Amino acid sequence: MDNHHIKNLSGLILATLLISTSGVLGKYIAMPSEIIVWFRSLFAMIILFAFCKFKKINLKFYDRKTPLPLLISSLFMAVHWITYFYALKLSNVALGMLSLYTFPVITALLEPVFLKTKFNLIHVYLGIIMLIGVFILAPEFSLESSDVKGILFGLFSALCYSIRILILKKLVQNYHGSMLMFYQTFVITIILAPILFFMDVSGFQSQLPYLLILAIVTTAIGHSLMIHSLKFFSASTATLISGIQPVFGIIIAFIFVNEIPSLNTFWGGLLILSTVFIETIRSKKSI
Repeated sequence: MDNHHIKNLSGLILATLLISTSGVLGKYIAMPSEIIVWFRSLFAMIILFAFCKFKKINLKFYDRKTPLPLLISSLFMAVHWITYFYALKLSNVALGMLSLYTFPVITALLEPVFLKTKFNLIHVYLGIIMLIGVFILAPEFSLESSDVKGILFGLFSALCYSIRILILKKLVQNYHGSMLMFYQTFVITIILAPILFFMDVSGFQSQLPYLLILAIVTTAIGHSLMIHSLKFFSASTATLISGIQPVFGIIIAFIFVNEIPSLNTFWGGLLILSTVFIETIRSKKSI
């Protein structure tokens, strides 16, 4: 049992590492957030379709009720991605990622409502710790501050991502993670296609390598592994453990763009990430 737990936990942490590349890529790809998300979805959709065909993963729905919740979760995913990139561009990688990664505790608090699971009081305590951490990130609350705007976009993005995860939790037991991610990127590609007629897509060729990394590494591989992990962990546990992502993101930002977090970011992030380690220990004991 311990070996299975280590294997599943390793897969979840690998997914987290790959997804964490979105911080630097989302901030420094020189295109509007909506355009980045469209190209990200388009390329990921093509890659996931090819992967599913190669692996002979069934793309058919077993239940006629599946398409509607999958469509709704895809819409939440689109809003999550767009608002997350706004958060990154308004603030910095550290603040954007740390504010987004309140979503594990948001998920834990919403899970009993969505999935009718037993309410766990420890998640309330973890939520309080996390909220204190967010407050420390931006102690001077002013809507004139781009950092505060970035944090607010990050918090809204976190809520959208939490709802998306909880909807997918109901589907992942019956469908392959890559199949679900294919349909999500397909929906996002379709619904965002009209923006190509209204927004600037110049500079596409120079940004193509970074868009491909975002599509392949972050989206197709990282998010598919993340969805797959929902088979082995509760939604709240999986998201709390994946909250280690800001650490990876901040390290990547420091290495590649020399972005150094402030002292407030360090202390606020420490509180937020402490909830991750607590839940990691709890999840192992519960298996």
